[in-house]
Amino acid sequence: MPQLRSPAAAAQPVHSVPLAEATAVWASIAAQSFGGPAGQIALMHRVLVDEKRWISEERFLHALNYCMLLPGPEAQQLAIYTGWLLHGTRGGLIAGSLFVLPGFLAILALSVLYAAYQDTTAIQALFFGLKAAVLVIVLEAVERIGRRVLRQPLLWAVAAVAFAALFLFQVPFPLVVLGAGTFGALGSRLRPGLLAAPAGHGPVGTGDAAAPALITADTAPTVSPSWGRALRVSALGLGAWFGPLLLVGALLDFSSVYWTQAVFFSQMAVVTFGGAYAVLAYIAQQAVETYGWLQPGEMLNGLGMAETTPGPLIQVVQYVGFLGAYRHPEPLSPLTAGLLASLVATWATYAPCFLWIFLGAPYIERLRGNQALSGALSAISAAVVGVILNLSLWFALHTLFARVNERRFGPLQLDVPVWATVSWPTLLLALLAGVALLRLRLGTLKVLGLSTALGAAYVLVAGG
Repeated sequence: MPQLRSPAAAAQPVHSVPLAEATAVWASIAAQSFGGPAGQIALMHRVLVDEKRWISEERFLHALNYCMLLPGPEAQQLAIYTGWLLHGTRGGLIAGSLFVLPGFLAILALSVLYAAYQDTTAIQALFFGLKAAVLVIVLEAVERIGRRVLRQPLLWAVAAVAFAALFLFQVPFPLVVLGAGTFGALGSRLRPGLLAAPAGHGPVGTGDAAAPALITADTAPTVSPSWGRALRVSALGLGAWFGPLLLVGALLDFSSVYWTQAVFFSQMAVVTFGGAYAVLAYIAQQAVETYGWLQPGEMLNGLGMAETTPGPLIQVVQYVGFLGAYRHPEPLSPLTAGLLASLVATWATYAPCFLWIFLGAPYIERLRGNQALSGALSAISAAVVGVILNLSLWFALHTLFARVNERRFGPLQLDVPVWATVSWPTLLLALLAGVALLRLRLGTLKVLGLSTALGAAYVLVAGG
């Protein structure tokens, strides 16, 4: 058991990572966070665990498992959690905020262009090649995370069942996670060591295996959970979440589009289990049919923006909010209305994430040695590999094929690509990106840049 320290000592970091250095690393991670949660989690793992060795494998996976149980974007919450492990509340705020910032600025610029010109040709030219590179990064992420998590045959089976439940039977994500966690908890209690790795089968790293991580079982700041702390964090978190939104409603009328969006996106923030895909269809339906913020089919344009810009995919809510207010701006100008709505949608979506982490992380840290919880989280880790594989396959199908049909075979539901609609240029770019990333070992940013340049050149030449 780790030795508890005094509150004053606990507030001081016990490692040698300066906050300024960590901030620079978080900014770099945020700028490279393409590819949805699979690519983002793999990027953080590569930087924090393999390259910097700031966090141990066990500590990283423990944090990831907790984040997968929460509503909201799990990769951004993982950034908050690991930032908190390194530098407490200040570190969590910096890591979580920086993780969102590049995507916010990119989608804001693209939303302005789309609203002003209603033409996505330039956007398509910019992102055509980027999608192909992101596809390779996502697939590499599945292999990287699976290699570390699936340490024995039973965990492989859990991952396979999770993937089949999601991809073949459309089982809701929370049920998959709940089922895996229940299996792991009960199995570990009935048979201790059931999900443990075989002797000599440790995590596979890419760096010097002898180099220790700075944040391990005994070297993170100790925060003692208590009812008093929980009440304080809840009050501050809820105040930070709803305070600015209530101010917007009071200043611009509680019947305005801004308050309607504040309520709507706050509701979405607490039900987005399983990532953005779980609620995008509902958001699109409500935005088109109930509120009239979007025209039919416009959600796909926003989804394309979110998939090919840094940050969480749920950032598409910013595009929805921007267009809704741009078209119903009273009493502001359209551009000012769009900017304010972008801020409202983003704030309502991400503010709860900080609350979930700052409130729950100390309890999760305290329970790290609990056998049942460890078994549950090990099984959830394996299920997460199946989840990421499902998301990766979905992304690959919709990147390489212009049309994907939904087919039912009894209880089975499959996404079947229309092979005649395969995009050969995208496939070729993906193969080139794969060679550059996996064979030539070029950096992620170099691969993204080269693929984007080649894709843009192709679109401009073909379009011309």
